[in-house]
Amino acid sequence: MSLLTGEYRNTLDEKGRILFPSRLRTALTGNILIATQGLDRCLWLFTPEEWDDLSSKIMNSASPFNTRNRLVLRRLIAPAQEIEFDRTGRISIPQSLREYASLEKDCVLLGISKYMELWDAAVYRTYLEESDSSYHEAAEELGSVNF
Repeated sequence: MSLLTGEYRNTLDEKGRILFPSRLRTALTGNILIATQGLDRCLWLFTPEEWDDLSSKIMNSASPFNTRNRLVLRRLIAPAQEIEFDRTGRISIPQSLREYASLEKDCVLLGISKYMELWDAAVYRTYLEESDSSYHEAAEELGSVNF
């Protein structure tokens, strides 16, 4: 799998389908993605291999007897669904995930190396505005990273 990066804008149709960018699609090895609730009210999209790796790590370290662990399992693992590309390169986002991420029409898809995020465009714009000062602080914490 090639590196999944970039910011792409596209629209969700009335049936909950969105055209997946060809640049990202060609970087994938198959025609299936795993979609789940991400943090910050977006959806996280994974290849099956990356999802298996992440979900295995979570399941191996989480206990169903721990309240906080159950919360993560219920919010991240349980809502995960397999979605498949149609022949035109669209993916259909399940209704429950569309509702979670408030996906309306205009969407932003972010490639973040090993996974992707799908945002409602207005929600993403608000997130960027509200997190601007935190971003600068977080970037400064990476001061030891050199180019």
